[in-house]
Amino acid sequence: MKAFIVDSYKSKTGMRLGEVPMPQLGEDEVLVEVHATAVNLLDAKILKGEFKLILPYRTPFVLGHDVAGVVVRVGASVRQFKPGDEVYARPHDFGTGTFAVFVAVKESALALKPKNISMVEAASLPLVGLTAWQALVEKAQLKKGQKVFIQAGSGGVGTFAIQLAKHLGAFVATTTSAGNAALVKSLGADVVVDYKKDDFEKVLHGYDVVLNSQDGKTLLKSLQVLQPGGQLISISGPPDPAFADAIEAAWPVKQVMRLLSLGVRSKARRRNVDYAFLFMQANGSQLRQITTLVESGAIRPVLDRVFPFEASNEALAYVESGRAKGKVVIKLR
Repeated sequence: MKAFIVDSYKSKTGMRLGEVPMPQLGEDEVLVEVHATAVNLLDAKILKGEFKLILPYRTPFVLGHDVAGVVVRVGASVRQFKPGDEVYARPHDFGTGTFAVFVAVKESALALKPKNISMVEAASLPLVGLTAWQALVEKAQLKKGQKVFIQAGSGGVGTFAIQLAKHLGAFVATTTSAGNAALVKSLGADVVVDYKKDDFEKVLHGYDVVLNSQDGKTLLKSLQVLQPGGQLISISGPPDPAFADAIEAAWPVKQVMRLLSLGVRSKARRRNVDYAFLFMQANGSQLRQITTLVESGAIRPVLDRVFPFEASNEALAYVESGRAKGKVVIKLR
């Protein structure tokens, strides 16, 4: 089958369109014909080798973290899905492989696609939706009336997280450029900081939760936004000891992660706030709850551009440029 293949990290030519074997289907897996997939900044970072420490993919491999498509075959123990079902997912266990014609996904990672949106729109949701859910609902346990600062509100995670936070009843602040202010306000942002003009740490104070998706300097500035007892949750690193334990990392890797996050954890303790690194995990049950929110109209997909499958490298370059508003999707069928 056709797929976009990573032959080596830091390749100047990007991914290669080629042929790979059809996925081998496990008893608890579902074979999905890919109708659409989405591009995430995570894909670009993996291609550059930035996550080799915690995600040691062996080349050659196929990238891609989102899928919307149709079930064509199910494993012997699968009970929730049947051929013909329209589904969406983020592949399981740090898996990739959706930049391809078919992908195998564990039953536990899969959910029926929301009925009121297209395959292209559905493909834009799994990774960013689960990231926002696990940060705000699971880890932060965000409550009505609390204040949350969501960075980069016009990005993929940001556009979803703002809507989810408003659904939960929170007061939401975000950063974006002046040109994207109307978009993030339409999604529910109460305070919009133009990052080109203002320093957010001088404008925002007394927040309960910060969802960090930017660089190390922004991470440290975010500590100033939080009130005592607040939570700083980062999806861009550095990984912390709790994450190292969760992935059962080898002892040397655990020590590296401990040292990488030592500075921010120490500063967080001095300000009486909590720091945690989040690397989203596949979860079909949570996706079903997201489906309910989408079908009710509480959350809508935000798309920037749709690329044909053959232009997957161009789609990846566009996401890496940082110009995307919402999600970038690759359409196969």
